[in-house]
Amino acid sequence: MYHNKKITVFSHLLVWFVLFSMPYVLSYGQDQEIMRVFAHFWIPLVFYAIVFYLNYILLIDRYLFRKNTIAFVGINIVLISFFLLLREELESTFFQELVRKVPKNSEGSGPPFQMFIYVQMLSYMAPLLFAIAIKTTQRWVKTEAESKEAANFKLKSELQHLHYQLQPHFFFNSLNNIYSLVDISPEQAKSSIHSLSKLMRYMLYETNMEKVTLSKEIDFMKKYIDLMKLRVSDKTSVKYSFPSDNTGIQIAPLLFISLIENAFKHGVSASKESQIDIAMSCDGKTVLFNISNDNFPKKVADKSGSGIGLQNLEKRLALLYPDKYTFTNKVIDNRFFVTLAIETA
Repeated sequence: MYHNKKITVFSHLLVWFVLFSMPYVLSYGQDQEIMRVFAHFWIPLVFYAIVFYLNYILLIDRYLFRKNTIAFVGINIVLISFFLLLREELESTFFQELVRKVPKNSEGSGPPFQMFIYVQMLSYMAPLLFAIAIKTTQRWVKTEAESKEAANFKLKSELQHLHYQLQPHFFFNSLNNIYSLVDISPEQAKSSIHSLSKLMRYMLYETNMEKVTLSKEIDFMKKYIDLMKLRVSDKTSVKYSFPSDNTGIQIAPLLFISLIENAFKHGVSASKESQIDIAMSCDGKTVLFNISNDNFPKKVADKSGSGIGLQNLEKRLALLYPDKYTFTNKVIDNRFFVTLAIETA
């Protein structure tokens, strides 16, 4: 802000320096009378500057932008009229030799006095309109900046809300899985609780950033898949494939976990054979994630199948990667297929 203020001050000084230098530049090589330059150029420029800065600093904000147009116009008419009279008085008092009076009864010797006043009034309109144009532009830029700041704040707030919504949802589903192991295999339940604590530590302390490395996200997904595999029977086959090399890709955290959760919720049967296939690959800075599972829809009364995870995912994708992702899902031969591609750059 301080830097921008210095640039603004420098720009104003430069403009007025150029304007005050124009008489010398335009009359270069000709006889120059300093008194003529002073009377006909510098004095009007000083008046123009006063009109400009009075409006720029005070009058436009106080009257024009507050819809008090009549007062604004009236003050400027009085101000310009005062400077016109003052200029006439200065020229007739201090610069008599430079001012050639036009005889009242002569014809063709010069423009009528009314026309002279009209032209002078128009000349004072230039700094006035210029001040209005600059202030209006500055106000528009400020409004746009505030609008963008408000939009960014709203975006961050909504993303934070979705993030906080995901954490208890994830924790609730994981606890349900562990609960089912307590009576069947207490040792596995203990191991699952330990694994869950590591996963929650990641969610609480490492996912508050806007982006994390893809390798960390992959490690989180592997641990979660291993945790989920503890509760499924031998009739369920779970296969996954992730990039083994460090891709250097940065990505928003917890985007894929909802898809994996969904596969275990809707793709596993206690009595039938089922299979979950998970694959991730990278093409440059694009991350491609595919997951497929058998389709065993939950009953309406089963709240664990409410689909909050997928709704959350689609909202986050729309906010984080607008026009930079594709998300499709379909059922073919009673298998549910999901494809998610994200351009991270």
